[in-house]
Amino acid sequence: MEYNKIRITADQAINIAIENFNIQGTAKPLQGEIDFNFKIDATDGKAYILKISRPDENADYLDFQQKLLQYIAKSGSDLTVPSVIPDKNGSLISETKDDSGLIRKVRLLSWIAGRVWSGVNPQLDDLRYSLGEHCGKLTYALQGFDHPEAHRKFVWDIAEGDWTTEYLDLFSNGDKEVISCFQDQFHLAQPGYDNLRQAVVHNDANDNNVIVSPDLMAPKVVCAIDFGDSVYTQIINDLAVVCAYAIMHHNDPLQAALPIVRGYNNSFPLLESELEHLYMAIAMRLVISVTKSAINKKKEPDNTYLLISEKPAWELLRKWKDINADFAHYSFREACGFTAHPGEEKFKVWSQRQTFSLERLFPNIGFNEVYTLDLSVSSNWLGHEKDFNDLDYFQYILKKLQGQYPSKILAGGYLEPRPIYTTSSYDKIGNNGRESRSIHLGVDFWLPANTAVHALFDGEVVTAVNDEGDKEYGGLVILKHQGEGFEYYTLYGHLSVASATRNKVGTYLKAGDVIGILGNWPENGNWAPHLHFQIMLSMLQYKIDFPGVAYYSQIAVWKSLCPDPNLLFKTKGLVGRKTSSNSEIIDYRKQHLGKSLSLQYKVPIKMVRGAGQYLMDQYGRKYLDTVNNVAHVGHEHPAVVKAGQEQMALINTNSRYLHENINELAKELLETLPPELSVLHFVNSGSEANELAIRMIKAATGQRDIIASEVGYHGNTNMCIDISSYKFDGKGGKGAPEHTHIFPLPDAFRGKYQGENTGEHYAEEVKVQIEKIHTKGRGVGAFIIEPIISCGGQIELPEGFLAKAYQYVREAGGLCISDEVQVGCGRMGSTFWGFQMHGVVPDIVTMGKPLGNGHPLAAVACTRDVAEKFANGMEYFNTFGGNPVSCAIGAEVLRVVKREKLQAHALEVGTYLKKELMALALDFPIIGDVRGQGLFLGIELVNGKKEPLANKTDYLANRMKDHGILMSTDGPDHNVLKIKPPMVFSQENAEELVFYLGKILAEDFMTL
Repeated sequence: MEYNKIRITADQAINIAIENFNIQGTAKPLQGEIDFNFKIDATDGKAYILKISRPDENADYLDFQQKLLQYIAKSGSDLTVPSVIPDKNGSLISETKDDSGLIRKVRLLSWIAGRVWSGVNPQLDDLRYSLGEHCGKLTYALQGFDHPEAHRKFVWDIAEGDWTTEYLDLFSNGDKEVISCFQDQFHLAQPGYDNLRQAVVHNDANDNNVIVSPDLMAPKVVCAIDFGDSVYTQIINDLAVVCAYAIMHHNDPLQAALPIVRGYNNSFPLLESELEHLYMAIAMRLVISVTKSAINKKKEPDNTYLLISEKPAWELLRKWKDINADFAHYSFREACGFTAHPGEEKFKVWSQRQTFSLERLFPNIGFNEVYTLDLSVSSNWLGHEKDFNDLDYFQYILKKLQGQYPSKILAGGYLEPRPIYTTSSYDKIGNNGRESRSIHLGVDFWLPANTAVHALFDGEVVTAVNDEGDKEYGGLVILKHQGEGFEYYTLYGHLSVASATRNKVGTYLKAGDVIGILGNWPENGNWAPHLHFQIMLSMLQYKIDFPGVAYYSQIAVWKSLCPDPNLLFKTKGLVGRKTSSNSEIIDYRKQHLGKSLSLQYKVPIKMVRGAGQYLMDQYGRKYLDTVNNVAHVGHEHPAVVKAGQEQMALINTNSRYLHENINELAKELLETLPPELSVLHFVNSGSEANELAIRMIKAATGQRDIIASEVGYHGNTNMCIDISSYKFDGKGGKGAPEHTHIFPLPDAFRGKYQGENTGEHYAEEVKVQIEKIHTKGRGVGAFIIEPIISCGGQIELPEGFLAKAYQYVREAGGLCISDEVQVGCGRMGSTFWGFQMHGVVPDIVTMGKPLGNGHPLAAVACTRDVAEKFANGMEYFNTFGGNPVSCAIGAEVLRVVKREKLQAHALEVGTYLKKELMALALDFPIIGDVRGQGLFLGIELVNGKKEPLANKTDYLANRMKDHGILMSTDGPDHNVLKIKPPMVFSQENAEELVFYLGKILAEDFMTL
């Protein structure tokens, strides 16, 4: 019948609830494919789900559902399921007549409170595990239940999926190819698939049939509802249905499926034979779904529920087709506690009885021992990215190392996380941001070009190609071998093209036959000459290539699929290097380092390498760094590293000896400063710089009283702590010392004075502190402030404030210090120093470690008058301040800023980023303020009353870390995200940052 003619309205549902169940209340329509469902909110506070059938519904089918629920209620004591509510006559299935006089069957179930799965964001691994665990418990609880209707022919039963072949013509060519591919797999699987375990299962845990707890931080699945699709079928089909819906909308659906499989298996242990068919079963559920949608678009165009998952189902089907079925199978096995590859144990047992000398692989080189070559992301030997990407240099240091160990083969690399795969072909966007293939799956033997490589065993040539391209294999040969009841493959990469392609696919090589010779670059994929040797237990349907590097998130599967080649060679030099785990490092820190040393993030990260705007952990994962402004021109900038290395190789001593470097740095620095600031002192840190500035103040003015901003921070030495409200007004602090005078944070957003034209008001607050000092009979020593107050939450100084404050201080005989430790050296974009934005010239400027790109270097610039008064006879000497190495580094940092036009870059990218953040704030009102200049920005999170949201800010920073973006919080209420990346941060990086901020801001916990 026509859908609109049989539809039940909410008013009709209210009347049916009263007439059949004596329940009064309101009715809200719910989704449903067959039944018309309504939530009934009763006047007594209880809630129910009212299910009204279509005309002439099969009573036995409804009886099946009611008895199934009653069975679970008895057998699944720890499960939450809807309770069956009898009507006023005691019947579990009631009846009513509709307006057309047709009989409708009516059922009432208890309402399960919570959130529908489709409305939960994010759906993380723990929640998906919970989903699998709950559905596995349902299957366990249904063991032993049966009913005639469970054996009905049912189009949503994956086992009956062959019916979809009749409708293949509803689809266009591309879509038809996808569907027919999976239909073919379904047909081929039938003999084994038919023999799998069968039982009555839920069969419909879709994203509108799963109820999730209200907990926004650690949600769990409460209940699966709507048992109308329950059927007697292969048990694995139930898990396939769960996965099919829960892994939609993910970049990597296979990775999203694994927690579900683990959870299901934990509640209902799965068999190896069942896991062989899970990939296909997931696909066939999706094929059924899109086929039903295509049919229903013609049959019931007004029933939007029937079309609700069509688009995401198609998106998932296309992604699923791109996933190798064998790799998915191995991943499911690993998730259930089996060896990922079924043949792994057989191979290991066989290999234990074998020992192959390396001389069999390279009989012409005359030696068999190995010197372990560490090319891991943590390797000191590998050195800088610029060096290992320079093939001439890399070959030079290899040759030099070989000279130190002339009777050993330089080799290693199995499961080594490496930083050397730098082309975009090694990257993907996963479910948690960017991932890089970094885990090396074979062993590399670094030998000269033209070294002959021989077969270890008899084998059939299955691949012999030129795998051309940057960082590819070049000449590649893969051999297939027969073991004792299993087969395996060996891979030989980076051969010369001619020698590799001389082999013909399908021919056989005997043990000892020459496979090829090592190629040189560029034909070997642009590598220094070496052999990449790898073992595989499956080819994963590859024909002309095979991955030699894997994603860390998949390492458990890949190490089973590609066993350690040293199982054959049993050579000490090929045994992997042991490193400390993060938990071991944390435990040692707790035992031996000061408790006041904190760690970033709830789950700390171990960083081992930096490059530009990225940091890299020990597994090779790259993190976009938006926090570390100390690495001013980029982490490990090659020119800066080179400057330091070259000078360190010559001499590093103190400034009492003559050296050009200190003068060179002074010249570079003075070019950026106004002429009034013409005298420099070099120190080792921003704290030392501010400490020295205070000494200068005392010497120049004879006064000790300092005026500073609320929540200001100026360093960690005693005198600096004494002028840092951020410290002495915080935890463990004891308030302002006698000679420190704090005025209110000049915050125009949430400060004492808000809105436009607040500069004069805050300047008056400085004047108040001047008067307080005078009432005590003392004079003003200095006024110190950052041009943008960093720890205060990236607070921009109100217009006109700084000039007026300087005027008041100077009129009182005090001096003015601009603390540029955080914001200086071009970061502001529009000016080189922060004070220049305000049209003032301070008496003293302090600079910090950004000047040294993280090297311990800082400086104090002052007027000649201040310098003369400071030189009162007491010598100022700093052992390492102004040493040749630090000065070489500092001068090069300033040259890089100039040469690479990083100040202009900061203005361009910072302006773009600020504009995009302000646009984001329009979509997410939780962003109360976006502020800052250049690449020194802040985002403040507040509610509608401007109350700070520290917990949400912390959540946002940690979730961004999960997506490979480093952020940090600040401000007196810890509700400001600070953005102060290395200056090479690009517009593409800004776009990535804004995209993921938008993604996380849309999550449930972040809603106001």
